[in-house]
Amino acid sequence: MRNFHRKGFRFLLCMFAAILACWGIGVYFAGNGNAASAYKTSWIGNSFGGGEKWVQNYIEAMYVSSDGTIYTNSTWDEGGREAGIYKNGDVVAKADDLHGWNRLGGKAVTADSKYLYVAMFQGAVDRKDQDYPRGKEEWYCIRRYDLSGKPAPFPGGRGWDKSMLIVSEKNPVLGLATWGKELYVSEEAANQVHVYNTQTMKKLRSFSVSRPGQIVFDRQGNLWILQAKKDSAPQGQKIFHYSKQGKQLPQQVTNVVQPSAIAVDNRGRLLVGENGPNQQVLIYEVKNKPTIVGTFGVKGGIFAGKAGEIGDLRLYGISGIGTDSQGNIYVNNNGFNNCGTDLRKFSPQGKLQWQLMGLHFVDNADTDPNSDGVSVYGKHEYYQMDYSKPAGKKWNYKAYTVNPFKYPDDPRLHTSPTSVFFRRIEGKPFMFLTDMYNSFLQIYRFDLRSDGYIAIPSAMFVNTKEDGKYFTENWPRYQPEKGEWIWRDKNGNGAFDKDEYETSKDYPYVGGWWVDSKGNVWKTLRTEKGIRRFAVQGLDGNGNPIYNYKGMDKQENPKTFTDMRRLEYISETDTMYISGFTAENPQSEDEGKKFGSEIARYDNWSKGNRKERFRITVPYDTKADPPSLMASMSAAGNYIFTILVKSAEVYVYNAATGDLVKQFKPGPEVANESGWIDIPYGIRAFRRKNGEYIVFAEEDWKGKVIVYSLPAKIGK
Repeated sequence: MRNFHRKGFRFLLCMFAAILACWGIGVYFAGNGNAASAYKTSWIGNSFGGGEKWVQNYIEAMYVSSDGTIYTNSTWDEGGREAGIYKNGDVVAKADDLHGWNRLGGKAVTADSKYLYVAMFQGAVDRKDQDYPRGKEEWYCIRRYDLSGKPAPFPGGRGWDKSMLIVSEKNPVLGLATWGKELYVSEEAANQVHVYNTQTMKKLRSFSVSRPGQIVFDRQGNLWILQAKKDSAPQGQKIFHYSKQGKQLPQQVTNVVQPSAIAVDNRGRLLVGENGPNQQVLIYEVKNKPTIVGTFGVKGGIFAGKAGEIGDLRLYGISGIGTDSQGNIYVNNNGFNNCGTDLRKFSPQGKLQWQLMGLHFVDNADTDPNSDGVSVYGKHEYYQMDYSKPAGKKWNYKAYTVNPFKYPDDPRLHTSPTSVFFRRIEGKPFMFLTDMYNSFLQIYRFDLRSDGYIAIPSAMFVNTKEDGKYFTENWPRYQPEKGEWIWRDKNGNGAFDKDEYETSKDYPYVGGWWVDSKGNVWKTLRTEKGIRRFAVQGLDGNGNPIYNYKGMDKQENPKTFTDMRRLEYISETDTMYISGFTAENPQSEDEGKKFGSEIARYDNWSKGNRKERFRITVPYDTKADPPSLMASMSAAGNYIFTILVKSAEVYVYNAATGDLVKQFKPGPEVANESGWIDIPYGIRAFRRKNGEYIVFAEEDWKGKVIVYSLPAKIGK
C-alpha cells in the first residue's frame, strides 16, 4: 500500500507538472504566436523605454537646486516633457500641461524652495469659455508650478488655470532667477530685466541691460547676466554684473568664446559653459576681478583626440550647467542644432556619477552593411550593438558625428534630416540622409585618420522648387538661383564652394529616394516618367562619390501606378519594389508624404520588365478612427516590412509571394507604445548572417528608435 501511494503521488506530481508546462507554453505562444514568429522589442538612444519615463528630446535651459534636483526647459518635446524634473539619474516628473493647443515651452527655468518657474509661449486658441489669447495675440509667459510640476495659480494669474504671468506679447523670456521673494526675468529683445514678487507675482520694478539672457545670483546677492547672442554675431557676448536694484557693477567677463550657460557653485565661483572650440566649463573666481582659476572637461571636448568619440569628460554643445550644495557638477550636452539630450552628473573631482540620454527626434537608424548589424548610425549618432544583452542595454553610444567648427556648412546644422541610408561604395562607408518631405539627399563620407568618427559633408542632391532658390536663408553659399542641383565637395574641405554645383530642372514633386547597395541613387517623381537613376561614377580624389546629370537615366514607372511614391531596388537580384496609388486604389486626398495604397514587385527590372510579379494592397483608410495608413517599407532577405503611421504596427509580407505572414506592435519593453511614424523611411530592416532580422522603427514620441529582432523564418 505504501508503494502504491508513493507511485500515485508521483503520478499526480507528473500530471501537475505537465499541466503547468502546457499552461506555460500556451501563455508563451499566446504572447508570441509561435516559436517561428516570436519577436523581441528593444530600443536605442534613450535611457528609458517609455511609459511614464523617458528623457526629453533636448534641453535649452537647466536649473539645479541645492539637493541636486534638476529642472529643465525646452521649446518642444514630442511626449510633452518640455519642462522635465530629474534627480539621482532618474526621471522624477514633468511640468504639467505645457504641450499642444498652440503651446510651447521655452528657454528659461528656475526654482526656489516653494515654486518652479518656467518660461513658455501660448498662442491664440479659439476657446471663448477659457482664458486664451485671441486672434493674432501671443503671450510670452512665466508659468508657476509647485515643485512636483503641478500648476500653482495666483490672484490675477492668466490662462485657464490662472498660473500664467504674461511678461510680453512680443518677446520671449530668456533668463530666470530668484533671490528671497523676488523673481528676476530677462526680456532680451526689450533690453529689460523685470522683477516680480514670487508670492503675488506682481511686478516690482525693471531695469535696463543690453540683451539680457540667462541670470544667476552670486553669494553676495548680485546678478551675473549672460548677454544673449545675436545670430549675426555669434561671438563677443559679455557676462554683466548687476545689483538687485539694477545698478551695473564694474566686473565683467568678456573673454569667453560663445558662452552658452552660467551657474554659481557652492564655493561662490562663476561657472561658464564655453560652447566654442574648447567645449569646456570655465571656472572664475569673481570676488574681485573675474579670473579663470580652472576648467572642467577635456579641452576641445568631443573633438579632441579621436574626434566624435564619446567620453566622460568630452563635452559637446553645452546648453546647461549647474551645481548642488555638495559641489557636484551637472552638464547638459545638447549637440549642435538641438541634436538631443546628454545630461551628466560629475563628482566635485570630475568623476562621472550618471548619464541620461534622449538622443533621437524624428529619426531612424541604419547599419553599416559590413558590420552584421553591430555598427548602427542615426543622423547624428554612432552606436555599437551587442544583441545578446537585455532590452534597452544592447546599445553603446560610441560617437557623435557632427563637427560644427571644422565643417560649419554641414547640412545637418542648417536643415532637419530624418532618415539614414548607410552604404559602402568601393568598400568605403557613406551615410545618406533625406528629410520628412524628401526635399533633398545629403551624403557624408568618413575618414578615421583625419576626422575620427565625424561624418564629412561630401555631396548633396536638392529638388527643383517651383520658383526661386530652394533654401531661402544664407545657406548654402553660391546655391543656384533656381532648379534642382547636385553639389559635390570637389576640393575636400566640406564647404559649399562656388564651382561645386551642377544644375538642372525637373518635376518638383518627389515621391521618395533610394540608394541601392552599389551606391546608385534613385529618385521617384510623381509623374508618368517618374524614375530617375543616378549611377555612381566612382570616387573622386578626395573620396567623394561622383554623381551628375550626364550619368542619370530616366525610366518610366509601371502603368500600374497612377501616383508613384517609394521604390527599393535590390541590385543583387535585380528586383524592384514600388509603392504608390493605383486606379483600383486611388488616394482620397492629395498629400505629399503618403506612402500609397499598393506595393508591387518586379523581377529582372534592369532588363526592362515592367510586369509585376505580385501586387499587395496595404492598409489605406483615411476615414477610419484612427486613420489606417501605411508609412514606409523596407525589403530585407525573404520579407517586406511595412509600418502604419499612427499605430506603428508592423506588417510583414513574404517577398516571394506577397502574402501577409505577420503583424506585430511595440512590446512591453517599450510600454506597448509608439508615436506616429512621421518620416518616409520610418522602418529599416536587414538580415544578419545568422538569419535573424533586425528592424529599426522611428519613435520620436519618447525620444528613441525601437529595435525589433525576429527569427530567420517568420510565420503567423
